[in-house]
Amino acid sequence: MKFDHKNNWTGVFLLAVLLLMSGILSACGQEPDMGQAGEEPNRNDIEQILDVDPVETESSNIVGPENPELENTVSSAYDSAKLNEIREMFGENCIAEQTFEVELSEYDGKVWFVPFAPSVENPEFSMQIIQNGEVLRDIRSHLIDAVGGRSFTSLDAVYFGDLNYDDCTDILLIVTYGNMQVPNVYYGFDANALEHDRYFHHQSRLCDNIYLIAEQMTIPYVVDLLTNGKRNGGFTSWQEAYMEVSRLYDLENRHPGEWTEDDIVRLDVEYDLVDIDGDDIPELAAGKDGYYVSLYTYHDGMVYRLMDQWGYGAMGNVGYEYIPGGNRLRNYNNDYAGLVLYTTYMTVNSQHKIEIAEEIKLLNFDDRNGNGSPEDDEMDSFGEVCVIYKDGVEITSEDYAACEAGEYEYLSGNMSYEELQTALRQ
Repeated sequence: MKFDHKNNWTGVFLLAVLLLMSGILSACGQEPDMGQAGEEPNRNDIEQILDVDPVETESSNIVGPENPELENTVSSAYDSAKLNEIREMFGENCIAEQTFEVELSEYDGKVWFVPFAPSVENPEFSMQIIQNGEVLRDIRSHLIDAVGGRSFTSLDAVYFGDLNYDDCTDILLIVTYGNMQVPNVYYGFDANALEHDRYFHHQSRLCDNIYLIAEQMTIPYVVDLLTNGKRNGGFTSWQEAYMEVSRLYDLENRHPGEWTEDDIVRLDVEYDLVDIDGDDIPELAAGKDGYYVSLYTYHDGMVYRLMDQWGYGAMGNVGYEYIPGGNRLRNYNNDYAGLVLYTTYMTVNSQHKIEIAEEIKLLNFDDRNGNGSPEDDEMDSFGEVCVIYKDGVEITSEDYAACEAGEYEYLSGNMSYEELQTALRQ
């Protein structure tokens, strides 16, 4: 489906809007949403005002009419002519007053965020990311349990910004079902080296907990609840950064119980301060032992996510290990009940990302046909022959031993959230 891209908003009107708004208006983006652009994996604060080039102004990352300080913001920005233009581009079912042309870190250049009200063709509230007439991503709506059987009433406000300190644009919506306002948070993810496509993942448990504890359902309040007014890149110490990261991690991992605040219980999430790279600044590990682990590092006011709930405990994956201060991580995995063993060694690079240093494949059987997998007539050779490959090239057991490079410890937590907060304040 193609749409005509029109830009006939006059500069005079734009300048008047900007003066009226005083620089306030802006549009700052793991069961993933399946969209049109590809497979999903296991997951710059972007500030943009609405289509107002070439005028530049300060922004507060806020879009939405429900904030008293932003009263009439949307109606001022979008007159009836602009609303009609948007409907001509995207159809009568689009929610024109909450449709924005923005820059999201996940995409190159400007894209349109287009929400759609329920219709005969599509009975659910939904959203699309569109660029040059092409739908780049369909985003499904998600309902928190408290909504029950209430029907969609309105999309009240939209926010784009980095809510979880991963340098990707996230989406926050305030949506009304019946007479109930609820939050919807979608964390954004870039395409990565594994060829997983960019996408937006709804944070169900986080939304449940926001609804439980929020005293008001407005964009400014919810953003402050999630970020505590902090912005990545503006932290004054690693202690401050990890306090905020762990506070959000705790909120993401609480169980909402029976929809009363007293019933909120924390999952068995634990934390630890570990030395991965030996730079005198510890890394923050967080996760549930035997299930998943996350890892964060800090540099010059910025926190970087190295691991995002990397799962283990199944399929031969017993967890992730590290050499204290050695900038070396290790992970084992296996196939065919141990006949094929994989060892992956990783390091943290200068861009504060984990990269693979070496990959080892060990065949613990006689691979007579050379295909790297055990066949029925090879199963009787278990343990008799061991062939080792490093990055696809056969090596000796001595070469394999040299890859170990030191003594490893398992990456896991040993402190509760409260104990971590105490440690960070010392």
